[in-house]
Amino acid sequence: MRKLFQDIKADLKFKTAGPGQKLTEPPRERAPKEKSKAVTPKPRQGPTDEAQMAAAAALARLEQKPKPWLPSSQDAIKNQVKKELLAEAAASERGLSADHKDPVSAIEEETGGLSVSGVYFICPLTGATIRKDKKEAHIKEAILLHSSKDPVAASIMEIHTFNRDREKVKLGVETIAKYLDNIHLHPEEEKYRKIKLQNKVFQERINPLEGAHKFFEAIGFEKAALPIPGQETTEEYYVLKEEALTKLQDLKNYKEKLLSSEPVKAQLDRQLCVFKPSPQAAQFELPHDFYNLTIEELKREQRLRTEAVEKASMLRTKAMREKEEQREMRKYNYTLLRVRLPDGYILQGTFYAREPVSVLYKFVREALQDDWMPFDLLAPGGIKLTDENLAFNECGLVPSALLTFTWDAAVMADIKASGEEKKGSPLKPKHLSAVQILS
Repeated sequence: MRKLFQDIKADLKFKTAGPGQKLTEPPRERAPKEKSKAVTPKPRQGPTDEAQMAAAAALARLEQKPKPWLPSSQDAIKNQVKKELLAEAAASERGLSADHKDPVSAIEEETGGLSVSGVYFICPLTGATIRKDKKEAHIKEAILLHSSKDPVAASIMEIHTFNRDREKVKLGVETIAKYLDNIHLHPEEEKYRKIKLQNKVFQERINPLEGAHKFFEAIGFEKAALPIPGQETTEEYYVLKEEALTKLQDLKNYKEKLLSSEPVKAQLDRQLCVFKPSPQAAQFELPHDFYNLTIEELKREQRLRTEAVEKASMLRTKAMREKEEQREMRKYNYTLLRVRLPDGYILQGTFYAREPVSVLYKFVREALQDDWMPFDLLAPGGIKLTDENLAFNECGLVPSALLTFTWDAAVMADIKASGEEKKGSPLKPKHLSAVQILS
């Protein structure tokens, strides 16, 4: 380093020689003498006054400047952590987390370049279209709001929808039905109109069920502390109100509805889209919603794909191959399917991976003008989908696929022979009016 500074100073002194002073070259290592004839160098022109002053100032700054401090790796980490903490503190003051983004811009950024923005559902109670990750919260809110209109129906929906364990729900519902049967069959017996809350059966089968207490209160029960015979203490009971005894048929109807109800489930939104003819029809970019895996599991699957070459070279048994096929089939929850029509237009929809092929035929048929005409769907490779009972994941149509639509050959021959062959797109006008460009 010292030698570098000396060379710079020597070079600058040469450039900054004052007027009348002889310019001398700084000492340099002599180059070996060449045998060839030397070329006489052109005389070097001296620097201007302005250049001499600028060089002198640069030399002064160079001699006064301290040696720069190079941070260690620990110092760099501390500085980075400090910056992140300061950023989080500043964001916290604004009421936002350090990595918070506007919901709309976040969704646009997340879904940019994807074939579909996500998986959506239609709430049966509100008719609203909701994203997959918002589905459960929306349904729960809708049920709770419905309780102001019909508390009995809302409580039944809570019992069947909010409790995950179907066996426990079945056992609890059957126990409640038994209580109501006893009241309906023996309305004159007071013991059947009282249910002790600390009863072991009640505590184990009914008390844990979300919505069960709301159901008892909605059909006419009220809580009461009743004295224990021979003791000064009391026990808590559900007691049927007197006016409810005059509506025994209602109690029977409530019981039947409780037994026959199912969980409230949102319907999968097919997100029907029609695209103009495009060479990119077979290219798909799907969001994580389509996978039955976490992000960590998806990364693991990607690592497994890199090992596919090694696995292909191994001798695998039939059982090993079937096990891998089963794992592949369980990997996807949904599939995005496109159907190329004879005019090149593309019909797209979202489906469950385990739905049968028949729902795709129905989906396509409902989009056609002549929905009575028979047609076939060809999977990639030109394989005709003849068994409509097979699931999409059993046909290799997950998580996405481009299929080809063909009219039934015999029917088309008859139409052509009769001279009634129609031209134009087979799709209904309402779908063509909303056609999009596949990007």
